[in-house]
Parts: sequence; C-alpha cells; structure tokens
Amino acid sequence: MKKRTHTCGELRSEHAGKTVVLNGWVDRIRDLGGIKFILLRDRYGFTQVVFDPSNEDVYKTALQLGIEYTISVTGIVRERPKDAVNPKMPTGKIEVLATEVEILSESDTPPIYVNIDDDSSEELKLKYRYLNLRKPKMQRNIIFRHKVVQAVRNYLNKNNFLEIETPVLTKSTPEGARDFLVPSRLRPGKFYALPQSPQLFKQLLMVAGFDRYYQIAKCYRDEDFRADRQPEFTQIDLEMSFADSEDVFAIVEGMLSHTFKETLNVGLTTPFPRLTYEEAMEMYGSDRPDRRYGMELHDVSEAFVGTGFRVISEALGRGEIVKGFLAKGLSSKFSRKRLDEYTAFVKENGLGGLIWIKVEDELRSSILKHCPDEIKKVVERFNAKIGDIIFLAIGKRETVSKALGKLREKLISEEKPEVTGFDILWVTDFPMFSYNEEEGRIEAEHHPFTMPNLGDLDKFGKTEPLKVRSHAYDLVINGYELASGSVRIHRRDIQNRIFEMIGLTHEEAQEKFGFLLEAFKYGPPPHAGIAFGLDRLVAIMVGTSSIRDVIAFPKAASGNDPMTGAPSEVSERQLEELRIKIIDEKDGKKR
Repeated sequence: MKKRTHTCGELRSEHAGKTVVLNGWVDRIRDLGGIKFILLRDRYGFTQVVFDPSNEDVYKTALQLGIEYTISVTGIVRERPKDAVNPKMPTGKIEVLATEVEILSESDTPPIYVNIDDDSSEELKLKYRYLNLRKPKMQRNIIFRHKVVQAVRNYLNKNNFLEIETPVLTKSTPEGARDFLVPSRLRPGKFYALPQSPQLFKQLLMVAGFDRYYQIAKCYRDEDFRADRQPEFTQIDLEMSFADSEDVFAIVEGMLSHTFKETLNVGLTTPFPRLTYEEAMEMYGSDRPDRRYGMELHDVSEAFVGTGFRVISEALGRGEIVKGFLAKGLSSKFSRKRLDEYTAFVKENGLGGLIWIKVEDELRSSILKHCPDEIKKVVERFNAKIGDIIFLAIGKRETVSKALGKLREKLISEEKPEVTGFDILWVTDFPMFSYNEEEGRIEAEHHPFTMPNLGDLDKFGKTEPLKVRSHAYDLVINGYELASGSVRIHRRDIQNRIFEMIGLTHEEAQEKFGFLLEAFKYGPPPHAGIAFGLDRLVAIMVGTSSIRDVIAFPKAASGNDPMTGAPSEVSERQLEELRIKIIDEKDGKKR
C-alpha cells in the first residue's frame, strides 16, 4: 500500500498537475460512456476519481471495485470542466485521474446504507454501528464532540482547574438510581459499585486541598428503560473550594461561552438569565422550561371574581385558581376530537378538566354560555388575536401549573413550531426536600450534602420542611436540564440536622457515607460544584434530539448492545469463582 499524500477533503484547484496518493472507501460508482468515476471517501471529505479505459491495467482493476471497498489510488490532480464543477463539495472543482489503483480490502454489500440517511431500524443501525459511523453526518457529530471536549479542557486548564480521575470501582451508596454492582472474586459476597457520579470523591478532593477539580467522567445508572437515556453516560464534572454559587455560575458561563465560540462560532450573552424554581413553575409549569416558544402561564382568577358559574366560583372559594396559556395561531388545528384528547391528558395529570377558548370571528369556548363576559376578559388579558386558542384549567396552584406545563410541552412536541438559537438560563433555589409517597418519608431533593437555605431551615425545618429552599441550581438549555449542582454542606452540625430530617440514623449515615463523614472531621473547606451531561450538550449543539447520535457506541433503549450482544450470559466457571448462583425466572431454581 502506498501511504496517502493527501486526504479526500484536501485537494483544490491549486493542486492541479500534482501526483497524489489517496486512501479511502468507495462511496459511489458511476459509468459514463466507458469512463468510470468513483467518489472516494475518508473522514475528511470526498474526492472524485476518474478511470480512463486507455490505461488498461488500472481500468481493469476499477471494474472490480464495489461499494465500500477500501482502496489506494495514485493519480494526477486536474481541474474539472466548468459544466462538471460541483459547488456543494469543497473538492468539487477538481478530480484525480488514476494512474495506479490497489484494492486494500473488499466489502460485502453493507446491510445498511452508508452514503445516505435511510429508514433502517434503530436496532439495525446499532447492530452495525461501525458502518453507521461511516456516514458523514455521524462522523461530523463524533468529531464535533471531540472539539467540544477539547474546548472545555482548554478553558478549565487556563482557569487553574486540575483534571483528576476518580475510581470506577467504588462503594455502593444507594441514593438516586440503582447502582450497577460488580462482584469481587477475592472477597466473595462483597460487591463494588460503578459510580453514578464522582460526587463523594470530588468532595474528598476538596478536603485534600485540590481547590479546582474537573473530570470528563463516565457515570453509570441502572435505570428503567427510557427512550433517550443511556446506562453509561459522560459528565463534565466540576468542583471548587472557597466558592459559592456565584463563582460556579461565572466559571460555567465562561466555559460555555468559550466552547460555543470555538466550536460553533456562536457568541453567548452573559450573565445567563435566572429564574427561581418557584418562578419557573409559576410561569412555565416546569423547572426546565424552553422559553423560545413563549406560551407563558398566567393566573387569570381575577377575571372570574364574582362569576355566576358555580364550578369556578366554588373553586375560587376553596382557594384554587384559574390559570392558562395562549397558543398563537393554532385555533384551526384543534378539532373537537383533539380538544377531547387534550382534556383527557390533563385529567391524567390531576385536573378535573380543560377549558378552551377559540378566538375566531366569533368567540367560541367550552364555557361561553356560562360566563361570556368573563371569557372576554380572559381574551383581553392574553391580548389574543383571531386564530389564537387559549387553554385554561382550575385547581390548586401547584397541580394546575404542573399539568399545564405538561400540556404546553405536549403541544410543542406535536406542533413543532420553528425556533432557532439557544435558550440558556439558570434555575435556582430548588426545594431542599421532597415527599416520597411510596415510602412515606421526607427525602433530599438533590442529595443530602446540598447546603440548605439556613434561614428557611431555622424557620420551617421542624414544622414545614417542604418549604425549605436549598442552594441547588440547574442550567437549562432549550428545555433540557443540562447541568445540576449545588453549594455543599461542609459543617457537621448542619449535616447532622439534614440526616435527621430525612430519617437517616447515625448508624445508617456511617454505613452509607462513613468515609466522607470521617474526612469532614478534618477541616473541610466551603465548596460548590456542578455536573454537565456532555452527551446532551453535544446533541443540543449539533441539533439532534437523540444522544445516541453523538455517542460512538451507545446502547439501545432496552439497555442492550445489539452489536456486541451485551449483556450476555457467562460461564458456570465464572459464576463459581464469584460464588454466585442464578435464579431461573421461570421455575425459580438456582443454577
């Protein structure tokens, strides 16, 4: 094989007359009047290669070529005729007249298309992932991911952060999702766990005095199957000592601004806007709103004060509210059948029903005959125009906000309004605790090492713990929770109070987090941090909805790997070495 002198995306008019060597894959083959053309591809681009019948040896080899053959071509660069220039290709002004060709390896007919985006099943594309990755779109995604990681590293390195690896085999600390467990052969009956995040280790690094840490960290969560989740995923993990949330915000905003500029040439405006958790829920019914679509929620209870419509008047008397949002220009899209579907949807989400108002030549509404004057007030409140539709709901404030938020998201996903750009904001002041109805107890909303708002803790801690806010924050981009972090607890007295409130005894705390609590006896500094979903960040930046499009070898939605067959059975000998027996699902017998 002759080693290449140039890549398939490199040659231009100024190379005309040069003898070059190209290596790559046969992407397309054309035969025009006996002259054979192929499009040669590598990860850098495409070059057209011409085989002239007058060169019998070369032409004879060219006749043997098939799609996805790997070949080496030696030839002379020449400019294409003006009527043959391809302006869509960077190399479209030239072609290479082959003087030598060598078949490096042959290819069977690929089971999926490589040179076009076809309708092959996701399962088939994952089974032949190495072929799917040959597609220019997929290669661009993976290359772009590399550039994002390099930009992040460069920015953090320049800001005195140290990249430090943390263990992959660690202790199971059952918080959040299930752990992936790894049995120990040398310690039968004992198990490692794969880390759901480097959380505890990065806090230990703060205790150790490494005041600025980061890691491009692999994380593992044994979650139930979801369409766009992966059992293993990658985080950009950060932690800072002697820092508060403002310091974290400044670093993150600088890092993202640098990364977007370096990779997309997009300038971001900083500081990013902020909403408290309460504001986000009130305005959008979601703690991860995509504000590009508008459709903010508004409390319109005042329009119904004194109404004669008993359903609403009695609800207002119970302290409930009337709330809704405007969908511009979509009135004609809602048939009676679709309105019934939307009503059923909000009922599934805790509401008694859905009120709609269509703004047409004449107002139409599901309750127009009961309160026409009030309906007119609502239309004025939203400044609605002909062609708009308004959705309203009645109920407790939190229930109404969440249900309307889900309805808003459903409408956006179905209508897919055209929007551009990146909507980036901070959501702050999350609740410190939530109530686990299944287990009937209070639990930490973020994690038990999150610093609470001390004023709230003193005021509500004993009587109304769900009102306690925390110093936790999320970064939201285009409706996705991209990053989550918090100021950490570094004082033992506060940590003990939090453990007590979530019902964790001293013994249980020691069992789960003993090594961290032990370290916190020795002068832990105040510290704060955040973790980004790298896969999601890259997916948003390249404009794809699935993180599988930016991961080289992802799993299917089922958690399986169609390419390797993982997870798979192992031999009896391996099980015996680990002293593990498998219980058969059908008959319950061990093997």
